[in-house]
Amino acid sequence: MSRRSPWVALAVLVMPVLLISIDMTVLGTALPALAEDLQPGAAAQLWIVDAYSFVLAGLLVTMGTLGDRIGRRRLLMWGAAAFGVASVLAAFAPTAGALIVARALLGLGGATLMPSTFSLIKTAFPEPRRRATAVAVWSAAFSGGAAAGPVVAGVLLEHLWWGSVFLVNVPVIAVLLVLGPLVVPESRDPHPGPFDLLSAVLSLGAMLPLVYAFKTVATEGATVGAGLAAVLGVAAGTVFVRRQRRLAHPLLDLGLFARRSFSVSVSVNLLGVFALVGLLLLLPQYLQLVLGMGPLEAALWMLPGSVAGVAGALGGARLARRLRAPGLIGTGLAAAAAGLVLVAALGGLAGVVVGFVLLGTGVALSEALTNDLILAAAPADRAGAASAISETGYELGGALGTAVLGSVAAAVFTGRTGEETLGGTVVRAGELVRAGELTTDAGATLVAGAREAFVVGLQGAAALGAIVLALTAFGAWRLLGRADTDLTAPEREPAAV
Repeated sequence: MSRRSPWVALAVLVMPVLLISIDMTVLGTALPALAEDLQPGAAAQLWIVDAYSFVLAGLLVTMGTLGDRIGRRRLLMWGAAAFGVASVLAAFAPTAGALIVARALLGLGGATLMPSTFSLIKTAFPEPRRRATAVAVWSAAFSGGAAAGPVVAGVLLEHLWWGSVFLVNVPVIAVLLVLGPLVVPESRDPHPGPFDLLSAVLSLGAMLPLVYAFKTVATEGATVGAGLAAVLGVAAGTVFVRRQRRLAHPLLDLGLFARRSFSVSVSVNLLGVFALVGLLLLLPQYLQLVLGMGPLEAALWMLPGSVAGVAGALGGARLARRLRAPGLIGTGLAAAAAGLVLVAALGGLAGVVVGFVLLGTGVALSEALTNDLILAAAPADRAGAASAISETGYELGGALGTAVLGSVAAAVFTGRTGEETLGGTVVRAGELVRAGELTTDAGATLVAGAREAFVVGLQGAAALGAIVLALTAFGAWRLLGRADTDLTAPEREPAAV
């Protein structure tokens, strides 16, 4: 392998990361135009949004382990092809049902791409310092894609139809399919053992109900269905864990969690995403419905925080060459907590923008370092499974952040107004004024009270997120500091093909 080829491989590996992260945020901006064209019901619209994340979360562990067995590059190529086909199907979906199916196929493709790209970095960059830089670039691409999603969607929707937000994936996938086999090295577990189908079913049976329960609580509150789903998910997860402990060749090597650097890093990622995604749920609503911005303007005001996340990920790798990782991770999370304190205490456009910059920088910095610790702690032949666990932590953290912080804000809003959502209140007030049932002043008073209640709910959610991040910062500093010896153990060389 030539000296430059690992970096060329990295350039190819960040392509699917960009697509997946863009796809996570692009739909929110396109949803109004999509709903006007396809006219989905409330349940169908919810499934259009959630089908992607449900399938992605449910299949990450299975696909990560499958890549260890059949070859991570091979799985990446298959997944990229599936993602490209699903993007075309989504772009030209004639009905809401067809779009739901296409979004589920996108989740299937995404479940193969994320663990494959992350684990292949370990093969391409076996030397720790270069690997740390590569992981930082990977993390920055993820942050950058999430930041670009709303802006890309806003620009496309100014000139094209809603399907263009999916069709933009196709050229990038085509480049990946051409260059991937040429520049990305293959790797796999040389002694994988048999694939346990029952374990794969159990992992799906654990993840899908849990993610469904979290999302239901976030949108509808604590319902009987959410409770039953949570119980089913926990039960399937318990059976899954017991089965892995008995199998000679488990689908998921639970021994990875015995290494403190691995288990703590996965937990830090989960809690960092918990706070970040929870705020990302609320800030666009604040900018649009409280401050009166349009979707594109709101996305542009959030862009500094997302760009700061890219800088934080890249800067973390450079700082780690001179400073110890546990202290840097704790400092990054503490800065993120300070950002949420600013949002809670100051509010307003300046408080939100500066607070989001601190949050984005701190979370991205800490997660670039914990991602490197995860790869360093995992044996090379189990890199796919380790990457899948890390990505599953991201998905669970996002679902928890939406459910918990979203529910806190919703509970405060409903308790103060008796209404369900700020957007619904604004629409209802306008309808009542037009119907003559409220005067213009009374309608304005109703909307002003709803906006004030939303701000109080946002402040409560930000304060809770700040507490979680502050505790996580302290725990990461203490626990990872004691786990430094884990990182000195020799790693097995990847099985390159």
